[in-house]
Amino acid sequence: MEKKRFGLAAAVVFLALVQVSVSVPFIVLHGIAAACSEGKEANFTQLLSNFSGSPGFCLEVGNGELDSWFMPLAKQAEIACEKVKQMKELRQGYNIVGRSQGNLVARGLIEFCDGGPPVYNYVSLAGPHAGISSVPMCGSGLWCEIADELIKSDIYSDFIQDHLAPSGYLKIPTEMKKYLESSKYLPKLNNEIPGQRNSTYKERFASLHNLVLIMFEDDKVIVPKDSSWFGFYPDDFGPLLTVRETKLFKEDWIGLKPLVDTGKVEFVSIDGAHLRMSNVDIVKYVVPYLQNQSSSEQKKIQPQNQGAFAYLKEKISHHSYVIVKKP
Repeated sequence: MEKKRFGLAAAVVFLALVQVSVSVPFIVLHGIAAACSEGKEANFTQLLSNFSGSPGFCLEVGNGELDSWFMPLAKQAEIACEKVKQMKELRQGYNIVGRSQGNLVARGLIEFCDGGPPVYNYVSLAGPHAGISSVPMCGSGLWCEIADELIKSDIYSDFIQDHLAPSGYLKIPTEMKKYLESSKYLPKLNNEIPGQRNSTYKERFASLHNLVLIMFEDDKVIVPKDSSWFGFYPDDFGPLLTVRETKLFKEDWIGLKPLVDTGKVEFVSIDGAHLRMSNVDIVKYVVPYLQNQSSSEQKKIQPQNQGAFAYLKEKISHHSYVIVKKP
């Protein structure tokens, strides 16, 4: 009888451990002109949760769509930091999926959030990590009219930097001196300012277990699209530099180089426009990193899982979920 009780107890403990190992939560950070209350964002978060079996949360910063345009990114990252610290579900650590501009808030969480829970895996969908050389087109409507008027002003002025979120990562290659002196977000995030490089930001980013950088080949929102892989123009708008050719990588400003050198970075290129991604690609490139597996398991679909993947691919091909994000 005692032996049976011990065996039952051991089984319970084992099952508990298994449950913990596959239930690391994740958050989704949406991009510009979007909100967690929108169907697209809520559905995307639920889709990831359904596929991965992990609890997911769309983390809203401020007033959704409005603040995604007009709240400076430093403030957005500060609010996100306080929110994740208050969420009991994230206390043991979590994973992040960032979408477009939301990736800069995600990196703010990783690099700037003092006392926050650890971030294990980070999946970036069309992130403007090295900046953008032109502001995303807004479209129509009252908020877009206001944004367009602000864009026509001096993008590096204090007023614009404090009232237009994309100004925090607009990097005009021919105005690098002004960018480094006056841009209030990306130069700090990327440790670009000589003499002001923060080793803590670098250490935190380099502590990621896995980093997935997904670029969309027909992206017209992130210009250049290579910014999703940390590639960018040289100071004279010359030929694009790959990530390995940039000073950020070669001089290791943010800890990206050791992540790449140790095989913890996945560079993924997907056919399609900005944030347009099929279920099959979501299952292949995103879902494995939302499950608490070892790095070797996350790098590829293991042979023993090929059958399950093929089955899932067949099932979802008839119900393709396309992520469409407004620029």
